Order: sequence, then C-alpha cells, then structure tokens
Amino acid sequence: MAKTEEFGEDIADFMRRVTELKSARSVPTDDLGTVLDAAIFELDHVADRLMPLYEQLAADGRLGGGVPDRDEERLLRALFQRLPLPVALIDRESVVRRMNFAATGFTGVRAGYATGRPLTGFLLHADRVAFRSQTAAVARGDGDRSLTVHLQRDPRLPVRATLTALRPATEPRTAVLVVLQPGARPDAKPTGSRTAPHEAPAPAPDLVETTRHAARLDLADAMTTALLTAPAGDRAAVLERAADVLHPRFADWVIVDEGAARQRRTTVLGPADAPVDAVLAQAPAACPLVAEAARGGAPMLQVRPEDPEAFGLDSSGAPVLVRAQVTSLLCVPLRGRSDGPVEGVLTLFRSGARLAFSMAEAQTVDVMSRHIALAMARRTSPQAPGSN
Repeated sequence: MAKTEEFGEDIADFMRRVTELKSARSVPTDDLGTVLDAAIFELDHVADRLMPLYEQLAADGRLGGGVPDRDEERLLRALFQRLPLPVALIDRESVVRRMNFAATGFTGVRAGYATGRPLTGFLLHADRVAFRSQTAAVARGDGDRSLTVHLQRDPRLPVRATLTALRPATEPRTAVLVVLQPGARPDAKPTGSRTAPHEAPAPAPDLVETTRHAARLDLADAMTTALLTAPAGDRAAVLERAADVLHPRFADWVIVDEGAARQRRTTVLGPADAPVDAVLAQAPAACPLVAEAARGGAPMLQVRPEDPEAFGLDSSGAPVLVRAQVTSLLCVPLRGRSDGPVEGVLTLFRSGARLAFSMAEAQTVDVMSRHIALAMARRTSPQAPGSN
C-alpha cells in the first residue's frame, strides 16, 4: 500500500515538471541547452526509478486490479458482519476496531459506541488483566489463545473468548480476532427453546424510546410528589423520601451523602444480598467521585467505569465498584442554584444485566437533584399572628 502511494506521488511530481518544461519553449535560444539537460534528467528518472517501481507493483498485483480488490474487500466485510457468532477485531491494546452484528447483540453495546474503546471495558474487573495479557501475547505472534471471561451485563454467564492473530490489508499492525461463545449457566435448566443465546435481538421499535421517555416522566412526577409532601425543614425526611423513589425502580443502589465541607453518609439502599453496611460505614471523603461532586463539580456519568477505585474502598480493602458489580453510575451534587451551596451528593449505581444509565436519564437526575436541594433548604413558614 505504501509503495502504491509512493508511485502515485512520483508520477504526479513528474507530470508537474513536464508541464514546466513545456512552458520553457519561450526561453531564449542561448538557454535551451539548460532546458534540454533538465528534460534528459527527467527521462532518466522515469527509466531508472519509475519504470522499475511500476513493474514491481504490477508483478505484485497492486496495479490494474483495483475494482476486483474493492469487490473482494466489500465481500469480506459483509461476511464479517453476517457471521452468526459474535466476532470483534481488536488491536494489541484490546481497543475495538470492528464488531459484527452478532457481537453487538450479545454484548448489548452498539458498534458505534464500542469502536475506539477497550473491549475489556465490557468485562468484569477480575477478567480484564488476563484478557489484556492474552491479547498482547497473540499480537506478538505467540500463538492463538482461549480463556473464559464474564460480561458485565450478565456476570453469571461464562463466555469463551478465542483469540487469533490477523493481519488485515487495511491495518498497519497485526490485529487480534476475538470470537465470543457463550457457555452454560451454572443454574441453567434444559429447555426446548431453539433460539441460540448469541443471536442478535430484532431491531427495537420506536415505541421503546417512547416508553422510556414516559418512564422518566413518571419518575419525575413521583419525585415531585414526594418532595412536596415532605415536612418542611426536615432534611432527613427529604433525603429519605427521595431515596425511596429512586430505589429500586430507577437504580440498584442509592447512596446519599449530606453536607459539603463535612460530609456524612446518611442513606444507602442496595440489593437484598449486597454489602450495604460496608458502604454505609465508608467515609465520603474517601470516595474520589463524591469528594469532587461535593466541591461543586459537574454531574458525573460513567458507563463501565475503568477505574475500580473511583468510589473508594470498603472496610475490607476491596473497591466498592467491583464488590457491587457496578456497570454504570451517576454522581450528582445536590445544589438548588448553580451559584448556591452544595447540600449533599447523590450517587446511583446500576449493576448486573440492567441497562446502563443514558444521557437522557442523567439529565432527568440532574433536574431532580436541584429539586431535592431546594426541598432540603426549605424552612417552616412562621405562623401569622392571630391565626389558628
């Protein structure tokens, strides 16, 4: 490919110089010798450099076969996309270059979002180091590898990842082809279903987005009702009611830290079998995300967090995000006005197979956080003289 581009550049330069030589016909007769020498030099250049390069490219099949090559490339891309198995093409750093339709359905991640992001971001934290190591080994030419990993969207399902080296014509370096094959669940029971577990789901109708929009409106309505009926001046009651609205219909975990300069964790709601007490005992100052939000930072949305210690460690020294199997999170400061004080920090986790927080949901939570802060700052109205 590089030689073909070099040949094209040399031809373009030669044509420009020929044009200049043609324009030299008007020079005086005494100077024609210099022009003739330049023309002979250009002819020598064609004979000594361009012609051998052309013959080499023609022998390699890089010239004269452009249309068949493009047709073959389109055919290979179509085959890649239509393979019934989930397949992804990644580089030695495990960054996704391409992902076929079956892989997008299996991982639950759109190809446009996955491209340019590490494939390890869709795996459990415990599997990421091993997958990176095996990918680097395959890219170095150490042979094909295979290992069992787990996707964050379904941690209970073991997935067999087979890695093999591949050198596409359009890639500058050796790439790694990953084939994902779902295994059997430990608690799976035989069924008569004929649908393969890795088949991509049918395209979702427009009604899905309408339903999600209606769900966000219902959530906002429930939050408004809870805040308006909360006793004025009772900050604890406001936070408790807000947390009850969000858990579990909107988030698997709801964590509330009250205050800004001196924070204290007041509410932690999580799954029934989750380490709620360990998260409740955690100091908010030890959570980087909470500390940043308390300083007046912007709302934070993370999908498949790369840093496992972004929310700090629990009492046993384990990262909270790993122990809670967090797949997406929202961390927003509770502030009634953009220039007002921070009343606290609200953190929401989703885990397991639940869909990640969307940008629209993040915007809804941002609006609700302002309403929560305003309700926290509300004071009891003084009773008018003479009123009963």
